[in-house]
Amino acid sequence: MTLRNDRLLRALRRQAVDCTPVWFMRQAGRYLPEYRQLREKYDFLTLSQNPELAAQITLMPLQRFELDAVILFADILLPLVGVGVDLEYTASGDGPLIRNTLRNAADVERLRVPSPEESVPFVLEAIRLARPLLDGRVPLIGFAGAPFTLASYLIEGGASRNYQRTKAFMFQERVAWRELLEKLTHLTSDYLRAQVRAGAQALQLFDSWVGCLAPSDYQDYVLPYSRQVILAARSEGVPVIHFGTGTAGLLEAMREAGGDVIGIDWRIDLDAAWQRVGPKVGIQGNLDPTALLGPWPEVQRRVQDILDRAAGRPGHIFNLGHGLLPETPLENVAALVDYVHEHTQR
Repeated sequence: MTLRNDRLLRALRRQAVDCTPVWFMRQAGRYLPEYRQLREKYDFLTLSQNPELAAQITLMPLQRFELDAVILFADILLPLVGVGVDLEYTASGDGPLIRNTLRNAADVERLRVPSPEESVPFVLEAIRLARPLLDGRVPLIGFAGAPFTLASYLIEGGASRNYQRTKAFMFQERVAWRELLEKLTHLTSDYLRAQVRAGAQALQLFDSWVGCLAPSDYQDYVLPYSRQVILAARSEGVPVIHFGTGTAGLLEAMREAGGDVIGIDWRIDLDAAWQRVGPKVGIQGNLDPTALLGPWPEVQRRVQDILDRAAGRPGHIFNLGHGLLPETPLENVAALVDYVHEHTQR
């Protein structure tokens, strides 16, 4: 099926576009009233594991906004259910919890690496259902968590402030760390390839927590595995976005991992980031999500500053520096999308 709006895919390949494409991380989520209505009936895991509901949620943002892509409704930790961990999504919304965390080499050795068709068939079916529902309007983005971020969840049991346990494991259990990252690389590579075969037209690799590392530690303990995942994903012929938060000190190393586009957060100016990664990759970002909680004139000023820094260069995709917050006003989201399109027309 021919895409009626291929703006995002062209930008991902640094090709000319009629205006800057825009989409948002967590754009199918808790800021939408229709999503909140579903959550009153179903918990998060039920929604994620029901392909019909997941496909429906994936398309929800298009009912309100002229976005240039949808991203699959899922969670980066879903593939971990099949490896043998006790994963729970709390009703309070504090984030996922893993009860049986990894503590030693024996724990790593026990981890399985099932195929995505075995562990997350519902995710692949959601993609297969969403594609015809999109009817060629915009592309569908698939995604996965990067090996380091998945490892940090497995070791910490959830999000962490300083990732002390993860770093201690990494430094003290070097052989087990390598085995863990190899397993997660295999898991993630197969998962992303399966998403493309199911119908995903672009991919994003989320290394959400890798910004906690020093550049030298990223080079030694993470980069080889991220590179393997991105190579595997790109072998399916789709572009890949490599995203992390707090990664201003890691941009050159992230570029080495081989993504087509580097996703950045608001902690670095977009033009400075692009200068560091060079012209052969695109840049995605990078509005602070909390800016959308303010009055529109202030949002507009910040959006225009980002567009000025991008300067119309091929390969810019407008996004936030992380996901939309539940409190985000819908009118600001709509105004932002329209503003980017109207003020970047070529």
